[in-house]
Amino acid sequence: MSMDLADVGERPFVPTEYVVRLARTSWERAGYYALRREVFCEEQRVFSGDDRDVVDEVAIPIVAACCMAGMADRVVGAVRIHESEPGVWRGSRLAVQEDHRRLGRIGAELIRMAVSTAHGLGASQFLAQVQEQNVLFFRRLHWKSLGEITLHGLPHHDMEADLSRYPAHEQDQTWLLRPQPRTRRVA
Repeated sequence: MSMDLADVGERPFVPTEYVVRLARTSWERAGYYALRREVFCEEQRVFSGDDRDVVDEVAIPIVAACCMAGMADRVVGAVRIHESEPGVWRGSRLAVQEDHRRLGRIGAELIRMAVSTAHGLGASQFLAQVQEQNVLFFRRLHWKSLGEITLHGLPHHDMEADLSRYPAHEQDQTWLLRPQPRTRRVA
């Protein structure tokens, strides 16, 4: 049996699993900030140089990391949450590294971890300002739009999560996400 390995180097690495959890280590926090810079400064050019702000002083960072040999290896997804007023929590800076977006579930799992964590910390409301191109994605995850706004010169929606769809959990949760290969349907 002969195999043509010519295209092996062109295929991207696809991890067999990811972990989604609150950033616990210094390398996870460093990867969290590096990914945000990559997505919001370099790719989208929403910010110049760095996207950090005063919210980072109180925010809880959440990461998705791809695994190699069963160990978390590299941060490929990020989001942060914070309590803006008693009972009102906000999520922001949702980012997934470009090569891992095709999986589709990383962003959804980061959102689920963010809202469920805030719910466990006493959230009675969870809000986010969502870029317009992502509104439909959030609606599929049981969010509703509270109205359109402009933020950083870009169209966004103020959105609210349906907390009844996000069971509260503790901060020490770690979720394992295993990518499912997409199958093409032929008509």
